[in-house]
Amino acid sequence: MAADIVPIQLGLTEGNGYTLWAPRWLEDGEEWEAFLGHEDDLYVFPTVAQLAAFIRGVDEHDLSDHPEWETTVTALADELKPDEDHRFDIVGVPDLVAEPADVWALAELADIVAILRSLAEVCDLEVIEEVLDSSDGFALLSHGEAAFAGRTGEKLWDEIGGVVAEKWDKVVDALDHLVTTPEVDPDELATAEEELAAVEAVLTDDSDSDDDDDAERDPDLIFWDGVGIDPVELTVGERTGWTLRCYLDEEPVFLSTGGRVLIFSSPERLENYLTDGTVNNSMTNLEAWSVIGSAIAEGDAAVVAGPENTYQLDGVAEGLLTGPGGLNRKQLSLATELLTDAALARGDDETTDALSSASPLGHLISAIVHPDADRIPPSPPFDDESAAFVVLTERFSGNLDWDAHDEAEQFEQPAADDDEADDDNTAGDEAADDSR
Repeated sequence: MAADIVPIQLGLTEGNGYTLWAPRWLEDGEEWEAFLGHEDDLYVFPTVAQLAAFIRGVDEHDLSDHPEWETTVTALADELKPDEDHRFDIVGVPDLVAEPADVWALAELADIVAILRSLAEVCDLEVIEEVLDSSDGFALLSHGEAAFAGRTGEKLWDEIGGVVAEKWDKVVDALDHLVTTPEVDPDELATAEEELAAVEAVLTDDSDSDDDDDAERDPDLIFWDGVGIDPVELTVGERTGWTLRCYLDEEPVFLSTGGRVLIFSSPERLENYLTDGTVNNSMTNLEAWSVIGSAIAEGDAAVVAGPENTYQLDGVAEGLLTGPGGLNRKQLSLATELLTDAALARGDDETTDALSSASPLGHLISAIVHPDADRIPPSPPFDDESAAFVVLTERFSGNLDWDAHDEAEQFEQPAADDDEADDDNTAGDEAADDSR
């Protein structure tokens, strides 16, 4: 079990605060876990600079004997900023449980509950344990959406909401009483603030550089960025096609009719569809729809998919057979994103459950896309996971409607040909009459 010290952010009554957490580690055959603090106090600071200044100027606290403490002390202030996975909005839990029990809400609450249990154990906060033990749902959060599906799952989620509504103030109050912000050395604070300012200046320069890159970005991509709808290029079953996707209230919406995604085998065919004022689909009621049609008709825009919207599903199932290290992370991440978005758009819970971290396939995908040296990787063989991905890919492919608009036009064409044929026959009959 690796020893490490992790910067974390805690959302409490007074706002966001910063401290350090040492997850469980083994030392001399014993297991330890600790937070930055001393005796009955948990040290939390309103800024990262104050946290950096404190650890550089004070030696008497609960982490000073940690195996990695010397490394932590020498870290730049910017390195003490918590990453996205270590920001815990504890005071915001009531708002979180008011949302549907989707994969994101469950994952966020699972992380918050995990850090609260660590705080409760290390700091001897029995009241937090009591609140978290008030519902079986808290213990099942790590199982993901599968544990909160159906009526039983809804009941668990509602039970968690009831506990939070009734008792969450006890959790927040317990932490508020535990938190202390020690004074820091002014000189160390000034140094830390200078470090953060220097990093911010570099990031600003990088942002300016990104703006320059945007100026060189394909004008067609800039157009699509502006309308908020993206062309999507995907390859599946050795066939490449183009469609559109956008997000409404963070929910994916694909260009579709009757629940089936409309996909075209060339950008030009999709453009022809977009300039047809008679079509009706999932996007025709959007304000951007007429803008897109006019821009393409006037030659001011074209169907182009950026790299972030280009998906390659072929080869993923085969790559999964080799497990971690055998597949391009970006390809797998994008493929999973596409399958998940398409499943959400058509209300396919089976697919989203199969891709959740609680499933063997989801666990393998997570290990490949987000490798973690401290986490035990899944063990081969991965035949079942590969087979499961094949099923999901086939389910996705089965919901694609290829070149349907072209086929409709071709279906209408013979009617015109028949009229012409009738005219030809009439002319032929007249000629025959003349010959008689």
